[in-house]
Amino acid sequence: MRSKIYDSPQSLKSVLFVFAIAIILLLLLYTQHLVNTLRNEARQILEFYASFYERAITEADDTELNFIFEEIIKRTDFPMIMTDEQGNPTGWKGIGIDPGDYSEEALKKVRSLVEAMAEEIDPIPLRYKDIPLGYLYYGDSKSIQQLRWLPYVEILVIGLYIMIGFFGINSIRRSEQQFIWIGMAKETAHQLGTPLSSLMGWIELLRHKTRGEEVRKIVDEIQQDVDRLNKVAQRFSRIGSRPELMPTELAPVVEDVISYFRRRLPQMGKRVDIHFEDRLRQPVRINPELFEWVLENLIKNALDAIGTERGEIRIVVDAAPDKKYQAVIDVIDTGRGIQPQDRNNIFRPGFSTKKRGWGLGLSLSRRIIENYHKGKLILKHTAPGKGTTMRILI
Repeated sequence: MRSKIYDSPQSLKSVLFVFAIAIILLLLLYTQHLVNTLRNEARQILEFYASFYERAITEADDTELNFIFEEIIKRTDFPMIMTDEQGNPTGWKGIGIDPGDYSEEALKKVRSLVEAMAEEIDPIPLRYKDIPLGYLYYGDSKSIQQLRWLPYVEILVIGLYIMIGFFGINSIRRSEQQFIWIGMAKETAHQLGTPLSSLMGWIELLRHKTRGEEVRKIVDEIQQDVDRLNKVAQRFSRIGSRPELMPTELAPVVEDVISYFRRRLPQMGKRVDIHFEDRLRQPVRINPELFEWVLENLIKNALDAIGTERGEIRIVVDAAPDKKYQAVIDVIDTGRGIQPQDRNNIFRPGFSTKKRGWGLGLSLSRRIIENYHKGKLILKHTAPGKGTTMRILI
């Protein structure tokens, strides 16, 4: 059964993402509106000063004109440059260049700033009646410049808080999941321990009290299943503890798992051929019991994917192409494959497409490979109706 719990978070994430983008756009638009409003007000002030300057030309001498420019226009909080009608700078303020420096190098810098200001804001013409006297170029005040950067600073701060919150929540969630896994595994091992001890005692009693070859075969089969249960209990007991990794030949481990399934395929009603290809000639550091568990989970999933149809499972062990790893193990089946909408969820705890299943097999297998063996378990390839390849890197 495909749980809807994995549809809701994706939809919620999409809604939150769109909502965040909308907030950012509104913030940028509102800030731009404020900038334009302040720019218009600044232009009105400067146009008033310019008209005042033009009117004074007809009535004031050079000393009064200089006073108007120095004491009124220059005191405004804007970087500005005054030029003659040919565009040559005649005075400036607030541009980071000494107003008294008229050297060629300084004038060259001022002219480049004139061009930059002209691209940003149209200059204010200065006229005497209809005769052009020059132009007043200006830029944004410090307040407007700071306001223009404000939304980006806010977005950066909000983004940092979101990232910190995201990583913090993920860390807490991973810790909680880890404790749940460990607690569940330890409790399972504990619960299996008592009936296993009892079953072992009954098997020994049957061995000594019963006669007949058929009965002994049945007892042997029961013994194998009890041994298997005991191995499962030991596996669960190792979850949460640091397992011992030892150099191990992978071929015997894989063959043991395959032989276990081959003996039970007729009882399971499966018509599946399991093939093993060993191309690796070196031992690999693994914990055999936990690694067997991973292989069993992958083979079980492959058998479920094939269903009642005739199919094939191939297990290929080879040297890893990446020097970071020693071995690569591919489990390839000819089953129904994985649907595109499910591929991102197969390793999530609780996700399952089967009518019966807890959805823990692949999640547990990935934890064993990544947390304990420092490897990787990935979905290498899948296609609906053509099968799936799961890859282990050790």
